Amino acid sequence: MTKITLVTGASRGLGRATALAVARQGGDVVLTFQSRADDAKAVVQEIQAMGRKAVALPLDTGDVAAFAPFAERLRTALRDTFGRETFDHLVNNAGHGDCALIGETTEAQFDRLVNVHFKGVYFLTQTLLPLVADGGRIVNLSSGLTRVTFPGYAAYAAVKGAVEVLTRYMAKELGRRGIAVNTVAPGAIETDFGGGAVRDNREINKVFADMTALGRAGLPDDIGPMIASLLSGDARWVNAQRIEVSGGQGI
Repeated sequence: MTKITLVTGASRGLGRATALAVARQGGDVVLTFQSRADDAKAVVQEIQAMGRKAVALPLDTGDVAAFAPFAERLRTALRDTFGRETFDHLVNNAGHGDCALIGETTEAQFDRLVNVHFKGVYFLTQTLLPLVADGGRIVNLSSGLTRVTFPGYAAYAAVKGAVEVLTRYMAKELGRRGIAVNTVAPGAIETDFGGGAVRDNREINKVFADMTALGRAGLPDDIGPMIASLLSGDARWVNAQRIEVSGGQGI
């Protein structure tokens, strides 16, 4: 039976790369987007062009109240598009970057980071667990910034650190259902993250390239295929792990 992967925040960046990599490996995809409906539609069309099934659903991962209605829309999409009552893989990817020194971080910035990157991951996963098939996989996205420091990312890195701890607890509690849960921690990647700083600012790009063993900043396609491989049956014994995918950043 074809596996179905739900990837949050998949209209662009790492989420898009992951959704496309899953499709290339023969999987079907449910992707979520917050505001970029046209971009999400384009990803769906790319996946369909590969002969796979895909559907895009709107979701704000920072709004817990939206999760129950989303789950009902997902149930309908699973039934109508895939002929299934469950899906197999959940990739908690959606997020944003907010850079501010500790002395300058506002409560609103802090709360948004917590709501999207931690509270959202916790309660979206909780809400969707009845729809995740036994023997499934969950991947939570963290960051290389939980291991190395870079000024301005204290709050962001702290909530990603919370996700890494949460991953281990998920793996323990969901193991009885045969569900493996892992964290993938990308290094600096050339995406829209943080206003596209790594991608568009040559000085910042060089800073990260110089601190990376392979001599460059990462690309979305350095991450998406790795996540897709982690979801495959070949990685069935990988569980409760933090896997950094950074090209050797900060070693």
